[in-house]
Amino acid sequence: MNVNSIPEKEIVAIILYTSLFFMIVSIALIVFFYFSRKKIIQKELEKKDLILAHQREQLHAVLITQEEERKRIAQDLHDDISSKLNVVSLNSYLLTSANLTQAETKEITTNIINLTAKALDNSRKIAHNLLPPVFDKFGLHAGVEELCEEFESSKSLKVFYKNKIDFNEHEKNKHLHVFRILQELMNNSLRHGKATEISIIFDKVNGINSCIYKDNGIGFDSKKSENQKGLGMKNIDSRISFLNGSIEISSEVNKGIDVFFTF
Repeated sequence: MNVNSIPEKEIVAIILYTSLFFMIVSIALIVFFYFSRKKIIQKELEKKDLILAHQREQLHAVLITQEEERKRIAQDLHDDISSKLNVVSLNSYLLTSANLTQAETKEITTNIINLTAKALDNSRKIAHNLLPPVFDKFGLHAGVEELCEEFESSKSLKVFYKNKIDFNEHEKNKHLHVFRILQELMNNSLRHGKATEISIIFDKVNGINSCIYKDNGIGFDSKKSENQKGLGMKNIDSRISFLNGSIEISSEVNKGIDVFFTF
């Protein structure tokens, strides 16, 4: 059919309908992409809200932990240091009393010396708990070795420790979290788990720094979520999050505990 034979009105109608078709398709595509993009943005916002909520929960757990640590330190200072210094002050005042015999003076002086020595020893222990000098000077490996020796000094616990990682000395702030995690786990094994043996192994698993921790204590049912919601576990979870690591805890009643965490 010759195009020239098509009436001009039909040509105009064809052009109008074609233009209208493409316009409708274009509008439909714009609307589709608008709502798709809006849905993607909404999902991204929801994801960010979840991340922020998780971060707020972590921060809350850290603040609670810090507050508990402050209370413990304040209690230690009050019970172990202040009380002894008060007695030292009282004994020092007694030395100014008139008509003291030589024996009384010697007894009071001995009391002052003994109490002062105990106060100094306790102050060193408190400072050690805040930041162990060996860890500060020589790093995580030496700090964990000393920690194991301290727990073994009770004679009721045997600790097997092995390290297969060459730790970077410039990551001391990161390693302090690892040290605190082990402190928490070992305290739980001794106080709550009634364990007599603990095993700690540092190794690289799939190229990632990892720790394998086990004890032979009374254990617990790790499938029950309430068993993993104590302050100590929240503290550990917070530290793991700051390390961008992961943690897996497995335990059964009377079968001890197995912990695997990465850092």
